[in-house]
Formats: sequence, C-alpha cells, structure tokens
Amino acid sequence: MNAPLIDPFARAITYLRVSVTDRCDFRCVYCMAENMQFLPKKELLTLEELDRLCSKFVELGVQKLRITGGEPLVRRDIMRFFQGMSRHLETGALRELTLTTNGSQLERFADDLFASGVRRINVSLDTLDDDKFARVTRWGRLPQVIRGIDAAQRAGLRIKINAVALKGFNEDELFTLTEWCASRDMDLTWIEVMPMGDLGGEDRIGQYWSLDDVRAQLSQNYSVTDLAERTGGPARYVRLEETGQKIGFITPLSHNFCESCNRVRLTCTGELYMCLGQEDMADLRQPLRDFPENDVALENAIRAAISLKPKGHDFDYSRQEIGGQMTRHMSHTGG
Repeated sequence: MNAPLIDPFARAITYLRVSVTDRCDFRCVYCMAENMQFLPKKELLTLEELDRLCSKFVELGVQKLRITGGEPLVRRDIMRFFQGMSRHLETGALRELTLTTNGSQLERFADDLFASGVRRINVSLDTLDDDKFARVTRWGRLPQVIRGIDAAQRAGLRIKINAVALKGFNEDELFTLTEWCASRDMDLTWIEVMPMGDLGGEDRIGQYWSLDDVRAQLSQNYSVTDLAERTGGPARYVRLEETGQKIGFITPLSHNFCESCNRVRLTCTGELYMCLGQEDMADLRQPLRDFPENDVALENAIRAAISLKPKGHDFDYSRQEIGGQMTRHMSHTGG
C-alpha cells in the first residue's frame, strides 16, 4: 500500500493543488461571473478533513502542496490548516508548502504563513493600473494588494507574480510589469487564458493573447536565455540577462505541457480532478466521511482515480472557436 502514485502514462504524481474554498473577494473576469452562486458550507470539507486528505496524499508520495481557492486566505481559520501541514515539512515528507493568492489578505497573514513553513508564494496580478485592476477584478483594489506584497517580502516570503495574458488589456504593460518585478526582485510568469466556465458573455477568443507573441516582444528588448529549470509545475522558464530575473510561460493553448504533468487537483468539496481540462473526477469526500477511522477505502479511491488520469486536455482556440471548454469555473477546480 506504500507504492507511489503512478498514472497510466508512467507519470509520478508528486504535486497536489488543493482548493480550500470556492469563495473569493475578487471577481476576475476570466475566472468568475460577477454574481456567483457559492457552495453551502455543509458541502465543503472541514479543515480537519482537508488535513487528513492532504496527509494521505503526502504519505503516497506527494512532495509539493499548493493551496488555492477561490482566494484561500478568506477561508475562516485557514492558518490552522497551514500550521497542521507544517508537520510534514518538519519530517521531510513534504518538500514544499505554498499557495497562490490574489494578495488581498497578505497584509494580515504574511508572518503567519512564514511561521508555518511557507517560503514561496504566487500572487496573481495582471496590471499595475488602478482603473484597469478594478475593472479586471471587478471588486479588487490595487493598493491593498501592493501592501500585501510589501508585507510578504518583509516577512521573508519569495514572491512570483502570475499575470494572465489578456489581449487588448495588458499587452501595453508587458515591459512595465517586467521592469516592476525586476525592481522588486520578483520573477514573473505569464499564463494563457483558459476556457473555464460561463463568464456571462466574456469573449474567450477575444481575450486570448498567445505567449509566443509575449516571448517575441520580450526578445526585442532583452537577451532571452532558455532555462532547463522546472519548479514542479507547468511553467517553462527563460532568464532575461539584463535583469537576471526568471520569466515563466504557462501555455496550455499554444504549447501544452501535458506530457510532463505530475499534478492533480482537489476541490474544497473533495472532488479530485485528474486533469484541469477534462470533466472526469473522483469523489473522495464519501470514503473520507464513511470511514473516519480507516484510510483503506480512501487510499483505494485515490489510486483508482490516478489510474484514470488522461493523457492531456483538449483546450483549443486554433479554429477561432473554443474547443475543450469546461463547464466549471476555475475557482471551483482551484487555479
């Protein structure tokens, strides 16, 4: 029962992304509809259930745990969960505990995150313009996020900025964002917009800005060197020689990264999605709750799910129509 998790394509599953809530204090236009219907509390896993489930994955060979949402830091008492997970860092079973956040709550929690063993975080930030930030997040305020980044750097957290590449929105900020991140010693990763959920009329194809174009533009201003480095996720990295910073590219549309996929995603309701771009999932909440004192059924359910992990997703914009669109929102699956 101690065998590692290996999928049908001989990929070891060592990376678990965990959504601890579907709620968020922003309503980003590529992630959520403005008037979202959130899950009733009774459907969510408790913090104790999340701990038990994540601990089982660590026991089965998961070495990297990324906490996501929604916005993970809006979950009540979430620091209790981080503190619990830190025991796996102390034993060496878990190599990294990290999170992706919109930055809105970092001013409150940065010191507690560092105390729990978190050393590196991703902050989602698509623009440095106040008005554009309010527009893309609908509810967000840029100064609050900047204060959170300040607090996180003071606490000793290493920050990587994640920016979704949005045509006609932040194309004109490519170099502004690059230089701002360089000035603060932060790396930057660009992400292609993915067809997740019904966003109330948002134009997916109109939003899509290929990262081939992003890289080509960067090459006009910088010396760009490819890096072999991988951080356990889907990004491919280059170094800008003039600034020394890393720039990442997450390219599910223009160059999918499925062949090296080592991750699965757990929702806040206990659904395990073996692929972000497929609808197949496994219910882990039932064995978790039906057998509170015994993990045999839970482990069997996890192994059965991994045995069904597909080769890759079907996202496609190439024919000027959306292929492989998912009905669920990104906030449901967990980033």
